[in-house]
Amino acid sequence: MVKKGISNENPPSVSGPRSPVDYLNRAQVQRLTQSFEIWKDSAPNSYIRRVRGRYWLVYLYLRFTGARLGEILRIDDSTDIDYRLHQIKVTIEGPSSIKKVLRMIPVPEDLILQVIEYLSEFPGMRGNVFALDQGNFRREFYKRAEEADIPRHLSHPHILRHTRAIEMIEAGVPLTMVRDLLGHSLLSTTTVYLQKTEITSIVILKQKGLL
Repeated sequence: MVKKGISNENPPSVSGPRSPVDYLNRAQVQRLTQSFEIWKDSAPNSYIRRVRGRYWLVYLYLRFTGARLGEILRIDDSTDIDYRLHQIKVTIEGPSSIKKVLRMIPVPEDLILQVIEYLSEFPGMRGNVFALDQGNFRREFYKRAEEADIPRHLSHPHILRHTRAIEMIEAGVPLTMVRDLLGHSLLSTTTVYLQKTEITSIVILKQKGLL
């Protein structure tokens, strides 16, 4: 569930992560979420609330899916969200503009409700809730990260993908499932996240009740 109320350095250039295993710790994630939510809730009028609400939703779906920014920005809220099963389709556009479904990602029920609530207030946005400009989102992300005192090298949207991967691995989610949810073609790409966790075979076996 998304809880309510959830660096003093300049925003970095769009250069991506410093290493393939950088990620945010729990306190940093909480501060970043709070920064986005406070910014969204402080909108002075309906127009600004409509705009900021979209950035908030994109942030949440990045945070809880581990998907790439481009994948989230391609979501069509009228066709790519299963409101009953609480899943999103990650798609890619193929020949003749036909979408190919790459994978299905389950999300917390609260994320589905957030979209429903947004569309109930702004029904004219149906089908375009997530269709933000990538550069604009990155700029807002850097501002919110600065407000949340996130180190410069961690202040980019892709850090949420790494963070979600680490969370899943530490929770004992099988590597093959993590691979599929992230959309990695090779398991070796996923195993790099093990370098930054304290998970061992003993920990996983205990989590699964096998020790």
